[in-house]
Amino acid sequence: MTDIEIARNVTLKPITKIAEKFGITEEDIELYGKYKAKISKSFIKKVSNEKDGKLILVTAINPTPLGEGKTTVAIGLSDALNRIGKKSVLALREPSLGPVFGVKGGATGGGYAQVAPMEDINLHFTGDIHAITTANNLLSAIIDNHIYYGNELKFKKVIWKRCVDLNDRALREIQIGLSKEKNMKPRDDGFDISVASEIMAIFCLSKDLKDLERRLGNIIVGYNEEDKPIFAKDLKAEGALTVLLKDAINPNIVQTLEHNLAVVHGGPFANIAHGCNSIIATKLALKLGDYVVTEAGFGADLGAEKFVNIKCRKAGLNSSAAVCVATLKALKYHGGAKQEECQEENLEALEIGIENLKRHVENIKNRYGLNPIVAINRYQNDTEKELKFLEEKLNEIGVHLSLTEVWAKGGEGAIDLAEKIVKLSEGKNNINFVYKDEEGLKEKIEHVAKEVYGAEGVEYSENALEEISQIENLGYGNYPVCIAKTQYSFSDDAKNLLCKEPFKIHIKEAIVKNGAEFVVIKTGKIFTMPGLPRKPAAENIRIGANEEVEGIF
Repeated sequence: MTDIEIARNVTLKPITKIAEKFGITEEDIELYGKYKAKISKSFIKKVSNEKDGKLILVTAINPTPLGEGKTTVAIGLSDALNRIGKKSVLALREPSLGPVFGVKGGATGGGYAQVAPMEDINLHFTGDIHAITTANNLLSAIIDNHIYYGNELKFKKVIWKRCVDLNDRALREIQIGLSKEKNMKPRDDGFDISVASEIMAIFCLSKDLKDLERRLGNIIVGYNEEDKPIFAKDLKAEGALTVLLKDAINPNIVQTLEHNLAVVHGGPFANIAHGCNSIIATKLALKLGDYVVTEAGFGADLGAEKFVNIKCRKAGLNSSAAVCVATLKALKYHGGAKQEECQEENLEALEIGIENLKRHVENIKNRYGLNPIVAINRYQNDTEKELKFLEEKLNEIGVHLSLTEVWAKGGEGAIDLAEKIVKLSEGKNNINFVYKDEEGLKEKIEHVAKEVYGAEGVEYSENALEEISQIENLGYGNYPVCIAKTQYSFSDDAKNLLCKEPFKIHIKEAIVKNGAEFVVIKTGKIFTMPGLPRKPAAENIRIGANEEVEGIF
């Protein structure tokens, strides 16, 4: 059966029944149908003094076309923790429509380890991303309206882009202001995908509604004739933007197929943004569960690095353990095997590919200061010889291995992982930041490039050096760096999987996100507006004979 067929064969419980287990009454939630709800601000305040549970991070190796199943493992792990008598809550990101209709598909797990209702969550859900898109584009409209009526703030350069929650490469570079009306001057512009909008980052890093409004006001939208920044608050825009987001900022709750609680809220990409769900949702989950399973996007070089150096730094969070997800076939792909060869036993490719896994695990342990365990998403054609070989290699660096079968068995397929996580999370764990706040932006970039990616150095474009200097002169050099880099490789070259030869990271651009309070560093060939593949997933999505959605995976 397909993922969507499996999900539909499970009878969901009303979300009110799921919420009741955690003392959440109907007065504490706003229902979006029977199976989705938002948690009220008053309930969040009510539980704010409760003791925090333990936070478990799920990350992965660099992704491959074969898939690793990171979200599936996160869901299965939370179900397994509940099966062994631990009170576990999930804290996940919301899917973007870009990947749903593009190459990746949905982001609600798979098989018997899913959050549901999967088609609702993968499509419009409770409208959070639409609200973010609208707020982003209202700010664009206010900027251009201000310029139309005389440009009192003396805009010389507008840096704020419009956005849409779809992959549309034709919108990467556009021209606007072509109506020939008075004061309308054509200019080059472009769109970002909504999940790359600074408003999405602000949404996920704000601690409450008041903090959200403050951050929205601090967005730098352009520069004046004296090259000084112009802020959203100079346009008196922050109030209206906050109103558009006042309901969206309340966390969403849904359930797993095993009827366990999942908080799903916020959805920045990890290759072009910081890749973690909202701080509000994570902190709520920590008040509700003894164990909270969360994930960070893509590999540990991106999502986990930003989880530590941006999210945990800003929110004062710690993590008790970290799961690094991989598959044998993905490891063989990283070892140079062709995609069609990865289903076959190949110890030579596996040995080479294990280096990718080991670097991620060593980063988790030695750079981020977290207690790691490797979870192998097991497939039928995985051989005992290969599994034993992998276990021996991990034993050499003192890291435990757990085989999971959550796609086929749900929580039952991760009992071993759950038991090991409970034990692992009892150990000492002190989160490490890769760089210090007071270091310069170039120093921070080079710490990540050399210590996390394994680069021999960093090369900066002339443009990037000027932008870094300007950002520091404006007083924003103390911000964390959010490096936008390909997810497929430790390098900034998506095709350089092995990284056997010394490589450098190439910095093209630096952009201060003053509302989000970090600096985006663009490397290599990275786009904040993705494109669709030759055969997008959208070709297979339709309404079926029973007027149900088909084709989402």
